[in-house]
Amino acid sequence: MTFVVEVDVPVPMRDGVALATNLWRLEGPGPFPVLLVRTPYGKDDAGTFGNPKLPDVFALVEAGYAVVAQDVRGTSRSPGTFVPHVHEGSDGFDTLQWLAGQPWCDGAVGMWGGSYMGFTQWQAAVRGAPALRAIAPVMSSADPYRAPWYSSGGALSQDAVLTWGTLSALRNLGRDLTDGRGDESDARVLMAGLADPRLLHEPLPVAERDAMTRNLPWVGEVLGHPERDAFWRQAAAIDRCDRITVPALHVGGWYDVFIGETVRSYTTMCRHGGSTEAREGQRLIVGPWCHADGTDLGTFPDRSFGLEGSIKAADVTAAHLRFFDRWVRGRTDTPDDPHPVRIFVMGIDQWRDEADWPLPDTRYTDFFLAGGGRANTAAGDGILTRDGAAMEAVDTFLYDPRRPVPTVGGTVLAAVPGVYPGPADQAAVEAREDVLCFTTAVLERPVEVTGHVTLVLHVSSSAPDTDVTGKLVDVRPDGKAILVCEGIQRARYRRSLTEPEPLEPGTIYELTIDLCVTSNVFLPGHRIRLEVSSSNFPRYDRNTNTGATIANDGDDDLAVAVNRVHHGPARPSRLVLPLIERPATSTTEAEVPA
Repeated sequence: MTFVVEVDVPVPMRDGVALATNLWRLEGPGPFPVLLVRTPYGKDDAGTFGNPKLPDVFALVEAGYAVVAQDVRGTSRSPGTFVPHVHEGSDGFDTLQWLAGQPWCDGAVGMWGGSYMGFTQWQAAVRGAPALRAIAPVMSSADPYRAPWYSSGGALSQDAVLTWGTLSALRNLGRDLTDGRGDESDARVLMAGLADPRLLHEPLPVAERDAMTRNLPWVGEVLGHPERDAFWRQAAAIDRCDRITVPALHVGGWYDVFIGETVRSYTTMCRHGGSTEAREGQRLIVGPWCHADGTDLGTFPDRSFGLEGSIKAADVTAAHLRFFDRWVRGRTDTPDDPHPVRIFVMGIDQWRDEADWPLPDTRYTDFFLAGGGRANTAAGDGILTRDGAAMEAVDTFLYDPRRPVPTVGGTVLAAVPGVYPGPADQAAVEAREDVLCFTTAVLERPVEVTGHVTLVLHVSSSAPDTDVTGKLVDVRPDGKAILVCEGIQRARYRRSLTEPEPLEPGTIYELTIDLCVTSNVFLPGHRIRLEVSSSNFPRYDRNTNTGATIANDGDDDLAVAVNRVHHGPARPSRLVLPLIERPATSTTEAEVPA
């Protein structure tokens, strides 16, 4: 099979900038349907563009597609200045229009790609180019505020902003140095931050990252917009989903920084997409993966999901081809996935097809916080029970932003040595006095939790602002406490992400914390645990407890907060779990994985 390859084809944009573009296609005149990927990471890395979660380029070409890869504005060999999110809508539209006019294109184009490459798809899809027939965002977001730069609860995703910002600043600096500009000392500072995570996240304030903001000023803009204001809304395609008329294949991982928005994009488009095809053509695949490369075999330091959990078992290339054959080629006779949702169920470590998300047979069940008010550490008296708490109690801890609870695993990018994402053992975290632990009795039968996990807490604080964090943990018979999912709520954003409202110190508030989504069977002999605290650093930035923003104001205005969790009949603090009870989830002791 002979390929035709064209490199650095200039594709003109409306303002005269020509973006460098590569083309792979089979030999012959065509015309071919086209699959477009727009990337800031370098279009010349063929294959999977360094990401095993993406389809193989050459498999797409062999299937009869022309594959087009483009360096987004201001990256690699495309001229201009790279400002994340700003040009992707118009540049994507112009590229789609140019492709539709090429003699080797049959007029039908699909878009694909992961992470930032997903941003480019959502923002192009909102523009409504006639040639665009489908998109396939992998581990990405249609709302950049909520993921990855901030959280649904309003906390800065410091790990994501500084890690990705440093890498992007280095790429920009490399271009400048090649052109005889830039400061080589900045390169040393940026590289040092990636080599040692302490240098990346310390000292305070976050905004004093001169080497980063000189080479990627956009980071300063991110830190300057802590609310979900117009700066963020203009980049949020999900706010204009009624203008998106094409189907989407959503691929995510339970431990990916984007997973909450991956799932929300799917459900929102199913309900509010701009056409029947868009609403009915959504597909969702979620595996036991994180964002970082190198975990694609489904194996992490503290937990292995076996061969079934690997990218190979998921066969993302075949899934992309089925999806594109149906919606880009328009082959209505192509065998489509009979179920729109395919998820990996952790615990039993099996793939399962589902009719919808949330699962139609979901039963949201309250697990109440109880105990005598000494839930500090895993050795405390915190109880998690389906029965309502019998008595009123208050659990108290001190949150000191100078001594935050360290991030261990979870949805981190983990581009630094010594830090890894995913299902990590929380034992060290649970030994801290500023971490409250509420645990069920040992389970006698399997309990499946699949869907959106929510924590409702009655809290008071000595501070005008503080954070509340929650983690759902699977406690194994050997004592390992494996993180399942997590979330955070910045108290001043408890009512709105656009209009912060301080706390009245000492007043009790009911806060709802989004702990994101998961699918996990808690097996017999295991226990379900909830962790509650006020920090998860550097996954999220630290709350100063004063109302100031640590990213901009530094550590001169930090305070220790006395935070209290109230529970009992009058204050029903509770973990709300999406339980699935069906015969298929039954697991005997003989079936329990080692």
